[in-house]
Amino acid sequence: MSDQNQQRSINLELTEREGEGIYANLALITHSSSEFVIDFARLMPGLPKARIQARIIMTPQNLKNLQRAIADNISKYEAQYGQIKVPSQPPATVNFEEPLSDDSKKVH
Repeated sequence: MSDQNQQRSINLELTEREGEGIYANLALITHSSSEFVIDFARLMPGLPKARIQARIIMTPQNLKNLQRAIADNISKYEAQYGQIKVPSQPPATVNFEEPLSDDSKKVH
């Protein structure tokens, strides 16, 4: 069997903390020439700020692979459950100030 036909087996460990998941309803994406940074945040009605729940840093190539995987999964989801409806609305504007510490950001 050639190297191209062999499937690679990867053992993944999912701890209890990560297994619980994090709810986010906002993703902020920035990039440089060498990496993309995706900050996942949770905006709650009536609260004046949102807290970043997780930050994922990826290479452009890995993000492109993620984009393809997400598109494939959305297609499969919609084939099974129907089209996902996204209401048309103007994009939200979020302004950032300098963080108070390395662990926190202010969102207006």
